Amino acid sequence: MIAKPIEKIAIVGGTHGNELTGVYVVEKLARFPERLAQYSFEVVTLLANPQAVAANRRYVDRDLNRSFDNDDLANPVLTGYEDSRAKEIAQALKHVDLIIDLHSSTSQMGLTILPASTHPFNLRLSAYLSQIHPDVRICGLNNAENPMLRSLSPLGCTIEVGAVAQGILDADLFAKTELLIYAVLDYVAAMNAGTPLPAPDEVTVYKTLTSIDYPRDTAGKLQGMIHPHRQFQDYQPLHPGDPLFVTFMGETIPYAGTDTVYPIFINEAAYYEKGIAMTFTDKQQWQVETGVASLG
Repeated sequence: MIAKPIEKIAIVGGTHGNELTGVYVVEKLARFPERLAQYSFEVVTLLANPQAVAANRRYVDRDLNRSFDNDDLANPVLTGYEDSRAKEIAQALKHVDLIIDLHSSTSQMGLTILPASTHPFNLRLSAYLSQIHPDVRICGLNNAENPMLRSLSPLGCTIEVGAVAQGILDADLFAKTELLIYAVLDYVAAMNAGTPLPAPDEVTVYKTLTSIDYPRDTAGKLQGMIHPHRQFQDYQPLHPGDPLFVTFMGETIPYAGTDTVYPIFINEAAYYEKGIAMTFTDKQQWQVETGVASLG
């Protein structure tokens, strides 16, 4: 599955400073390293955006998780805080074999795994996690178009949990995040030992299609919000004609598409500034070894 054993893993939190689950999980791992010391490979922790964490803000100058494009990393003109921090992180993680980047969402994302790539290792790991934790869902993003921190290594994933408000902790999601981290580490340990843990050959993946904005006027001002029937319905089917938005005057705006889709990141607080109300996905069955959707 991989050319050589995994020797170094990085667990990253605080890429967004107000997503406290990752911040405090990483802090706990750093304060009590005994559990990590049991593994034959090295596990390092990283607080990605300490200034944003201190300010309890998503970022200081720009979104750190959108600062890892190769051209941006090589551009000496980009010297803002997150631009500089991205360059430092890229150097610090240069020799890491696998990255686990911890995030939380105000959307009802449950336990979502976003693989760093469609490498068979990532898909089999994701399939394993979905097998041992039935609440896990796998989301397939186009990582080439969205170079994020997890993209610094071809192996690994983002763990996205929600719903939890910005700047607070949720004990249940905190514990489930820890559980998933140790499940990843145990999986790697077994693989390195030549005794890989069993995983399904096929897995459900929510493949991203496109993102849509809220209703706005010609000046870009909001004219509506998520319909109550759609709020907190992440990963649930959206059929043509289903309620999607409601205007401030009470008019329902239905979904005008012709295909059933599965929206995620519905009403994510951090995405208002990005002009994203939700992201549409297609529910597919993928072959784990090839990353190819099954026919039929």
